[in-house]
Amino acid sequence: MRPERIATILLTGALLAGCGTLPSGPQGTPASKAADAARIHVQLGQRYLEQGKLDVALEKLQKAIQYDPGYVDAHTVIAVLYDRIGDTEKAEKHYRRATELTPKAGAVNNNYGGFLCRHGRYEQAEKHFQRAIADPFYKTPDVALANAGTCQIQAGHPDAAEAALRRALEINSNNGDALFQLAAILHRKQDDFHARAFIQRFEGLGQVTADALLLGRQIELALGNTSAAEDYARRLRQQFPDSEQVRTLDSSNPP
Repeated sequence: MRPERIATILLTGALLAGCGTLPSGPQGTPASKAADAARIHVQLGQRYLEQGKLDVALEKLQKAIQYDPGYVDAHTVIAVLYDRIGDTEKAEKHYRRATELTPKAGAVNNNYGGFLCRHGRYEQAEKHFQRAIADPFYKTPDVALANAGTCQIQAGHPDAAEAALRRALEINSNNGDALFQLAAILHRKQDDFHARAFIQRFEGLGQVTADALLLGRQIELALGNTSAAEDYARRLRQQFPDSEQVRTLDSSNPP
C-alpha cells in the first residue's frame, strides 16, 4: 500500500479566484478587452479539460496566455493539463511562472509544491508549501499543511510530517487527507490505538477508499481485533474487488 498522496488540484469554476491579473486599462480599452478574452478562454479551457477534451482545452489555454501573458489562472490550468499528459517540462514552466507572478499567493505555491513533491524534489516543495501557509489571504491553509505533511512522509521525515498534519487538523478537523495520513504514520509508529481513532474519523466523513479499508484492517490486526479486521477485509473485497489493495490482501492471506 502507498498511502502517501498529495491532494490533487481541484478544477472548479472559481479556480484560484482572485489570483488572476486585473485589466490594466479602463473598461473597453484594448488592455481590458484582452484581459476579458483571456479570462473567457481560461474558463473554456478549464471546462474542456474537465470533460477530457485535452486538445481543445490546450488550444483555449494557449490563446488565453497570448491575450494576457500575466494571467495567473491561465498558467495554472495549462500547467495542470501538461501535468496530466506527462509533459513535465512544460508543466513546471507554467507552475513556476504562476508563482513568479504572485510569489506570496497560497494557492499557486501549494500547486507548485505539490508538483515538486510528486517529482521527488522535497526541499523545494517544502519552501513553496511554507509560502502557501504564510499567505494570510489563503482560504485553505490546511490543504497546504496536509500536502506538506504528506511530502514529509515521502521524504522520510515522519516527525515533521506528523507535526504538519496535526496543524492541518487544528485548522480543519475534517481534512480527510490529514486524518488518513496521520492514521498511517501512527500505525507505522505502532501507536495503533490512536491510529484507529484517526481512521475512524476519516471514515466518519463518508470517505471510503481502498487504501483506508486496508489500513483499517492492518490497524485492527495490530490491536488483536480479528473480527474488526475481517470486517474491513470483507468491505474491501465487496467495494473494490479489482483493486491493488485486494491483491495485497490476498497475497498476505494465501489460500
